[in-house]
Amino acid sequence: MDFNVKKIASGAGVFFTRAVQFTEEKLGQAEKTELDAHFENLMIRADCTKLWTEKIYRQTEVLLQPNPSARIEEFLYEKLDRKAPSRNTNAELLGHYMQDAAKEFGPGTPYGSTLMEVGECERRLGAAERDFLQTSAISFLTPLRNFLEGDWRTISKERRLLENLRLDLDSCKTRLKKAKAAEARSACDGETAPDFQETRPRNYVLSASASALWSEEVEKAEHELRVAQTEFDRQAEVTRLLLEGISSTHVNHLRCLHEFVEAQAAYYKQCDFHMKELQKELSRLPNAFALSSTHPAAPASEGSPLETDTLKIEEVQAPATGTRKAKVLYDYDAADSSELSLLADELITVYTVPGMDSDWLIGERGNQKGKVPVTYLELLS
Repeated sequence: MDFNVKKIASGAGVFFTRAVQFTEEKLGQAEKTELDAHFENLMIRADCTKLWTEKIYRQTEVLLQPNPSARIEEFLYEKLDRKAPSRNTNAELLGHYMQDAAKEFGPGTPYGSTLMEVGECERRLGAAERDFLQTSAISFLTPLRNFLEGDWRTISKERRLLENLRLDLDSCKTRLKKAKAAEARSACDGETAPDFQETRPRNYVLSASASALWSEEVEKAEHELRVAQTEFDRQAEVTRLLLEGISSTHVNHLRCLHEFVEAQAAYYKQCDFHMKELQKELSRLPNAFALSSTHPAAPASEGSPLETDTLKIEEVQAPATGTRKAKVLYDYDAADSSELSLLADELITVYTVPGMDSDWLIGERGNQKGKVPVTYLELLS
């Protein structure tokens, strides 16, 4: 118990001494040991590295995971040393919704089949994004975090220790300076010729005793200064080596940056590939919103070119025979004025015209007329 009390008292005394030295330096009442220019440049470079590494790390986190709630959840799982549950990307969720909607609308319909293809593409894009996120987290984010939480904490700890030892060193210098000044004053008082009257010899003895005490104080202060200087020099060397290691950190982060760029380029290349494949697939599906067709080749005079016209609904006349009734299976919204909107379960009259795509019919409802997709109809006898 006594040992602990003494240790606490000693620690409090050291803290107080450092606080006094720091305050006097700020007030300009005490000298401060300055580090050499090379050491100062190393510390400035280290601080700059820490600042920008932290900013790049935080913004990369936002880029890879824009949702702050998801980032907090991942942080908590990491601190609890537990694996975060697998989470679908936004593109994968969109792909699932599109494919579920296609099943509801009918995968055989133009809209349903398109939804199915686009949904599958979105799922592939989401899977590529998940791979990119995992690769980037391992190859780029993890090394940056390891520097901030490992190397930089060690550097900060050693720098604080160096600053404390510098305060101790300057405090010893101040103490020695005061002891030498007091010894000089005592020596000046001792040079005066002693007065051996009744009351004077005692004062002379006291003066000589004080001079000896100050000499001992000077020797003690010099010894403490040598010890403090040795500890400070040793700590300065350790800190300097750590600060010079920032160059190796830059090299490591440069390699990680190249890996991040490669992962990002591979991700965008996959996205470009999937989107081009999707465009090819969509070009093979029936285009329900921009249909144009050509009249079939008819016998023509020799040398005359085939004529091609866009089908005009207002010019189409219902044939005298060949009209049929049809029941509408699904709601259909017309894409343009050439089409006819449909409501599920209604009955309309349909017929074909020469030169029209087999996937479409002409439908009539009262005075309304337009193209209707065959897949939305059930033809009645």
